[in-house]
Amino acid sequence: MLSKKIENAINKQINAELWSAYLYLSMSAYFECSNLGGFANWMKVQAQEEVGHAMRFYKHVIERRGRVTVSAIAAPPVNWKSPLNAFEDAFKHEQKVTEMINDIANYAAAEKDHATANMLQWFIDEQVEEELSTDAIIQKLKMIGTNTGGLYMLDRELSQRKTK
Repeated sequence: MLSKKIENAINKQINAELWSAYLYLSMSAYFECSNLGGFANWMKVQAQEEVGHAMRFYKHVIERRGRVTVSAIAAPPVNWKSPLNAFEDAFKHEQKVTEMINDIANYAAAEKDHATANMLQWFIDEQVEEELSTDAIIQKLKMIGTNTGGLYMLDRELSQRKTK
């Protein structure tokens, strides 16, 4: 059974994962309006992943006889200065999510909740990947600078991303 502290933290995490999906969907819309369909595709796939993450947490709470409580999801930003700015915001957000997951892992370790600690290991590994992939795009955007040909090529590359 989950402790109330861990149950509350996971419920907060479910909300954060769903907000992440909103954020990436908003970024996708921004890219669509900027005629960057590949960037939009990358963000749509990311939004779908975030919903999947929320459902993994949901399933864990239910399996541990806890209570999932959903709460309001705040509206995300809708505009960015540039593709680079959008991805920098995404990277900062992923760092925040990593911190939240690490906090839950610390609670699980302190309470000797091995089942939750085990479940969280997947998320810890996933966050390494999330930060790496977002930062890789940031580095490419920095290399591209104002080169529209480079932006076009990166857009084509990002259009290839598919759901897992």
